[in-house]
Amino acid sequence: MLMSVKKAVAAVVAAGIVAYGGTVAYLTHFDHATAPAPAGAGVDAVSTAALNVMREARCDYCHAARVDLPFYFSLPVANTLMSHDRDQGLRHFRVEPVISALQNGSVPDQEPLARIEEVINQNRMPPTLYLLMHWHAHLSDAQRESMLTWIAQVRRQHYATQGVADRFAAEPVQPVPESVPVDPHKVALGQRLFFDRKLSGDGTLNCASCHSLQHGGVDGLVTATGIHGQKGPINVPTVFDAVFNKWQFWNGRAGTLAQQAAGPVMNPVEMGSHDWTSVADRLREDPSYATDFQAAYGSDTIDENTITDAIGEYEKTLVTPDSRFDQYLKGDDAALNTQEKHGYALFKQIGCSGCHTGPSMGGQAFEPLGLEGNYFSARGGKLTDADKGRFEVTHDPADMERFKVPNLRNIALTGPYFHDGSITTLDGAVRDMARYQTPDHNISDQDVTDIVAFLNTLTGRYQGETLRNTAP
Repeated sequence: MLMSVKKAVAAVVAAGIVAYGGTVAYLTHFDHATAPAPAGAGVDAVSTAALNVMREARCDYCHAARVDLPFYFSLPVANTLMSHDRDQGLRHFRVEPVISALQNGSVPDQEPLARIEEVINQNRMPPTLYLLMHWHAHLSDAQRESMLTWIAQVRRQHYATQGVADRFAAEPVQPVPESVPVDPHKVALGQRLFFDRKLSGDGTLNCASCHSLQHGGVDGLVTATGIHGQKGPINVPTVFDAVFNKWQFWNGRAGTLAQQAAGPVMNPVEMGSHDWTSVADRLREDPSYATDFQAAYGSDTIDENTITDAIGEYEKTLVTPDSRFDQYLKGDDAALNTQEKHGYALFKQIGCSGCHTGPSMGGQAFEPLGLEGNYFSARGGKLTDADKGRFEVTHDPADMERFKVPNLRNIALTGPYFHDGSITTLDGAVRDMARYQTPDHNISDQDVTDIVAFLNTLTGRYQGETLRNTAP
């Protein structure tokens, strides 16, 4: 009798092993048969190898919106588990643009490069549960290295700032360029307009009222104060280094500096002008403006397009190179002390550089506020339209509470922090970002201190002088 039971158990175990092995074999075939297309003709070997890693791991299962899913996604219990993972995967990262770039040999954006590098270095993907059914998706050391090699190649070829030391040319952060190409006549006109109060409805405010060049390019307030003392709904982003942003405003509703310049002028809570015709009429009261517009545009036409284009051209000059960190990236090893270097290492290690990338260390993507925890619940208070973030522009539920990643250049001067201005100190901002945006929820006090020490090295120079907060 006992022998019969043992045989029965062994038979069940054997059958289970056979079924499991058969399922894994089927999934291996399915994964390979439905994988994204390989690289096209002419794509270099390094990019092809990186694409093949993604095809083998099937990153698209959880990070692409439209994909043929394995059969178990339709099973009741598995569907619940997998749907949650897939929803979170789509919220954290979208892989489609990267796969497309690898397939056709185009240049991927900086932010996805940084996100992939972060995940590879932290060895967080693919997840263990997924690997139980997809054995082939386990990444070898060689495969991980091929991804990092590709990222380094792209950065060196397309994103390295002139003057960066060779050993730092593949870093996720690059030195701020000394300048960007501009039209000097438009810059001169734009500078004049930036400081002209005629742009506001009652002649009391100018662009610098919120974007003070003596206060890190911000106003130092929780939210902006506009015409007639009205309080705006959101914290003012810095105008310094905004030229490096792919989008402007926290919700990205402007794609250029000129488009950004147009918004506050007409906003009834900000500068409060009613129409561009009245703004142009006020400017024409000064005859010298006609001369300036003629010099800049070959015409004395004064309208929304020429006004905002000139302001945007001037804002391109508001770059702040030559911070101590930039000096370090350009090869001056003594520019940072040991603590500050360790702070930068931690900045990359815990994942901050996965979003804060590029020369301005931000502005390259939109990220949900609260990836790893419910920020708004912990913050408390009433939710506002400003808290909806990118959703206010796209009306896509996936963009709810998703915000443009803020620049970190001159961050020591631009508090209070976050879109709601809810955090007053830099160490508080670091602690909350670790808690709500990275897997390392609770970093040590010493780690916070070291990261803040690094962030303090990001204060750059404008017109030859190190930025300081000198406004009252």
